[in-house]
Amino acid sequence: MTTPLAPPLQPPVRRPGLRFLLRNPLHTIALGFGAGLSPVAPGTVGTLWAWVAWLVLQQWLSPYAMGWVLALSLPVGWWACTVTARNMRVLDPGAIVWDEVIAFWLVLWLVLPASWDTQLAAFLLFRFFDAVKPGPVAWADELYQGFGWRGGFGIIFDDLVAAFCTLLVIAAWRAW
Repeated sequence: MTTPLAPPLQPPVRRPGLRFLLRNPLHTIALGFGAGLSPVAPGTVGTLWAWVAWLVLQQWLSPYAMGWVLALSLPVGWWACTVTARNMRVLDPGAIVWDEVIAFWLVLWLVLPASWDTQLAAFLLFRFFDAVKPGPVAWADELYQGFGWRGGFGIIFDDLVAAFCTLLVIAAWRAW
């Protein structure tokens, strides 16, 4: 017997496919509308998807509206990451990239308007902090683990800390 917080006693879904993606709208969100299905560097692909999606969305939405998109994406993403990790039976699956999407959207929302070079620097800095997980990012990565809402938040939290570190470096760079 399983509880709502524990995954069913079945083998984990290591590499989700299109069927898993389309089975549940929350899977579609958590897997970054397919970006997380990339066999190579899904986190990087998810961050690239976030960058492109943000640039497209800002053509139609004001910065204020983009802030609302970001604010609404956080609780929806938390829910999607929680459900998808449970259904995959993996604590923090690499295929879940909505955490990168939300975090990089936050970076772009606070950095833009900016030159292409600055956007690229933000992308590279964010990928560094997310992949290498130095200091506070590693701490955040280990803080909330498990299945359920706590684990779903943990999936997102370390990326938010990586976004904060990215913004801190960009602010220091601009101040210098």
